[in-house]
Amino acid sequence: MKTVLNVALPKGRLGEKVYDLFEKAGFECPSIHENNRKLIFENPEKAVRYFWVKPSDVAIYVERGAADIGVAGKDILLEYEPDVYELLDLKLGRCRMAVAARADFRDDPRRTLKVATKFGNIAQQYYASRGRDIDIIHLNGSIELAPILGLSDVIVDIVETGTTLKENQLEVVETIVPISARLIANKAGFKFKSEAIEEIVASIAKQLEESV
Repeated sequence: MKTVLNVALPKGRLGEKVYDLFEKAGFECPSIHENNRKLIFENPEKAVRYFWVKPSDVAIYVERGAADIGVAGKDILLEYEPDVYELLDLKLGRCRMAVAARADFRDDPRRTLKVATKFGNIAQQYYASRGRDIDIIHLNGSIELAPILGLSDVIVDIVETGTTLKENQLEVVETIVPISARLIANKAGFKFKSEAIEEIVASIAKQLEESV
């Protein structure tokens, strides 16, 4: 009897796209398409169990071993630095981590730069690499308000289309890093279930190549 592979999927549109990849890779679980509020779905025949979790929690489930593999955004991996293996860039949910400011903003290196963000670690590392002294202001939402109201000089946030920034008279000043969904694995789980995990990775990688 095959060992069941536990897979943490991010809830929402991204998770649905990710599940499609797994389904096409031959690891389908038909019950996942049923209209219900269940969070766990299993296909014993394929030895796979999926569960939906909040996107920002996927890495925790994987790192702690509740899931063998999962899909998390590169932003989460950079911010929280979980002790997991990053196996594959799924090229889904593409966006970028960027610095944005008001159009009239001019940086004065003689003073501490005030940075509003929910990605404190990413911001800290980025500015440390440039030798820039910053003051991080941790916010959880509506980060665009911070420079408009003078709370911060700049923001560090995920930018997809840039529409929200434009509507709030802000613009991207610098791109820090491109972001996309990554397939990650628990380190111990990878050791014990490497065959099944590598089979999924190879099959999904092949799909991604064919879709280019």
